[in-house]
Amino acid sequence: MRKFNKCTMMIIGVMAFMLLLSPAVGAKTILKCGTSTQPDHIYNKAVEKFADIVKEKTKGEIEVQLFPAAQLGSERDMVEGLQLGSLEMTLTSTGPLGNFVPQVKLFNLPFLFKDRKSCYAVLDGDIGTRIANRFPKVGLRSLGWFENGFRNITNSRVAIQKPADVKGLKIRVMEDDVFILTMKALGASPLPMAFGELYTALEQKTVDAQENPLAVIYSSRFFEVQKYLAMTGHFYSPAMLLISEMTWQKLSKENQAIITAAATVAKEYERKLSMEADQNLEAELKKAGMTITHPDKAPFVKAVQSVYDNPKVIKAIGGGDAAAGKKLIEAAKTAAQ
Repeated sequence: MRKFNKCTMMIIGVMAFMLLLSPAVGAKTILKCGTSTQPDHIYNKAVEKFADIVKEKTKGEIEVQLFPAAQLGSERDMVEGLQLGSLEMTLTSTGPLGNFVPQVKLFNLPFLFKDRKSCYAVLDGDIGTRIANRFPKVGLRSLGWFENGFRNITNSRVAIQKPADVKGLKIRVMEDDVFILTMKALGASPLPMAFGELYTALEQKTVDAQENPLAVIYSSRFFEVQKYLAMTGHFYSPAMLLISEMTWQKLSKENQAIITAAATVAKEYERKLSMEADQNLEAELKKAGMTITHPDKAPFVKAVQSVYDNPKVIKAIGGGDAAAGKKLIEAAKTAAQ
């Protein structure tokens, strides 16, 4: 009897230990998603839409938690967090992504796109798909090309009408060599800086200027520290919803499909919000006291042509292969027509 009780207790102990090692039935999966933008920015509205759909379709099994305003670090910090598995998701601009998948730098070329139709033709077509498919190799998975929108220059010194007006401006740019070269071509003095540091830098006059889409300018309240807005539209800035490849591989096929479908709905929703922001926020920024100019873009396009001719840029876009970079640039130009 004593031997039976001893064996029984050993079996029960082993079973209890195994249960502790096993995930609880119906356990909730938490996906933390970080952004760099203020809570009312379109990025965060898109993530909230995505989260609602995922929660509904998985019957609460997966919860997406949003952390806006760079609470989890800069955009680059968050992307690196996905690679390490310390963060599950982020919605980020393409600014830091060229450091991980160099072909993304293609989308940072100035005046590559004339309107949203041409943007989507490239992003949603073969070129955008092939570039997105490179992300799993670096520990990331794209859930779709979202958007930041067309970028415009604000500053505290001058109403910009022509490239010469940009000369000498200390301007914050994203941490990307194409952005830096573009601003140098216009005669500005670019300073790479994390977005979370930008408002204070403008307020303290560390920089004179910055460039961002209207939705960012408005939600970040840059009109409080910048007097002039020039509608240059010099870059179209895509964005990308990313999930850690480590996280992705832990999900069931069913939940992967739910997340993919939810991301597509959120993408279309966010693009619509971005377009509406461009239509409505210029008037709001004018009401807030900004002086707004609409420069002729032709002289700006001419001034930045050197960026397209730069061997380092071409080689970078080709992932180290200049011929591939040139081919990709020409293919994007053709698709965007």
